[in-house]
Amino acid sequence: MSFGPPRRQFGQHFLNDRNIIRKIIRTIAPEPGDHFAEIGPGRGALTRALLERGVPVDAVEIDRELARELPQLFHGQPLRVHCADALKFDFSALAGPGRLRLAGNLPYNISTPLLFHLMSFSGLFTDLHVMLQREVVERIVAQPGSRTYGRLSLTVQARCTTENLFGIGPGCFTPPPKVDSAFLRLVPRGPETLGIRSLDDFDRLVTRAFGQRRKRLGNSLKGLLDDAQIRAAGIDPGLRPEQLDTTAFARLADQLANTA
Repeated sequence: MSFGPPRRQFGQHFLNDRNIIRKIIRTIAPEPGDHFAEIGPGRGALTRALLERGVPVDAVEIDRELARELPQLFHGQPLRVHCADALKFDFSALAGPGRLRLAGNLPYNISTPLLFHLMSFSGLFTDLHVMLQREVVERIVAQPGSRTYGRLSLTVQARCTTENLFGIGPGCFTPPPKVDSAFLRLVPRGPETLGIRSLDDFDRLVTRAFGQRRKRLGNSLKGLLDDAQIRAAGIDPGLRPEQLDTTAFARLADQLANTA
């Protein structure tokens, strides 16, 4: 089957390196009983590899032409293609028997908002394995004190363990992107394991703090928590937000919940 050219408006860079695809499949290790959601199947390189392992795949593809052609390419196999914008897709519609897992090559032009959207469904998935721009992966796995540590790091780490698995060069894609990529593993965990009682309060604090990341916490959180409340959480209000780890923000979120 002959596919049309990649479409720039969708940020399409199709994975085409067979060695990388094999490495991805070894890393993901699909098993009987798994059910995969795939974002951005493109021309079906990873889709094919998953189907060859005998697992059903629900693919979310925004490109209408690809969404129409993929079922023909994999006729008779356990593939459903949803022609939809992954930023708006309700992944809870895929929940059912078996372990729901996610894999995909996330469009780099929407990767950050798409990750925030996926995190709202994190409890549905056993794990998530995604290709992303390397600098985005570095932000996700960043630790306190790093220049790349911020709202994205904390939002994801509050919900998942994170692991930067390996790099993927531009030559593994058609057309080659102008940036390096990386393969990321996310394993959801309950926020209570970090002492987070309310993700809403946690997210609200993190968003406010990193909206003014150069300011001391006492200033950036003004209107939510005062200096005394910050100290009551065991935190110096003179610190900057990038100096605090996930559990510190969990304690601040507890203080916020107690003021409600």
